[in-house]
Amino acid sequence: MKLSKLAVALGLAVVLALGGAVRAENQVKVVVKGVHLCCPGCVAKVGETLKKIDGVTPKCDREAKTVTITAKDEDTAKKALQALADAGFHGDTGNKELAIKDDSGVEKGKVEKITLTGIHNCCGMCCKGIKTVVKTVDGVKGDTAKPKMDTFEVTGDFDAAELVKALNAAGYHVKVKK
Repeated sequence: MKLSKLAVALGLAVVLALGGAVRAENQVKVVVKGVHLCCPGCVAKVGETLKKIDGVTPKCDREAKTVTITAKDEDTAKKALQALADAGFHGDTGNKELAIKDDSGVEKGKVEKITLTGIHNCCGMCCKGIKTVVKTVDGVKGDTAKPKMDTFEVTGDFDAAELVKALNAAGYHVKVKK
């Protein structure tokens, strides 16, 4: 009788262990590189944004400019990436299936003025980074970006898609305000 109880207990332990292994195999890990993380405020915003999603464990490395997302499954990882974008952060995952999508609404071609919104801009360092990137786009004459403001206008004679591309490459996610 004692032997059969032991066998049942061992069998149950094996099933639980394998169940845990299956759960671990289903987890998805995504490393988002090139994310704008200039200060503790940026890191905190990423953390608070991703912790709201059930089944996600985030980790930021400010120096490496990476956000690592461990999610319970692929759909949850996609939700986390969208939440990161919605919070104004952008980066490259190296994976077309699990990527931050360009939902900016920008159209290719020259414009004289565009209003961008949704960018993460928590401090003076964020704003300085935004202004530095904006100035690199050919034809840009000025911008109205100010610290702690997530909407700003860019003026000049420039390609709007190139502006969004440059901001994304610098780790910022934006949308065109219509």
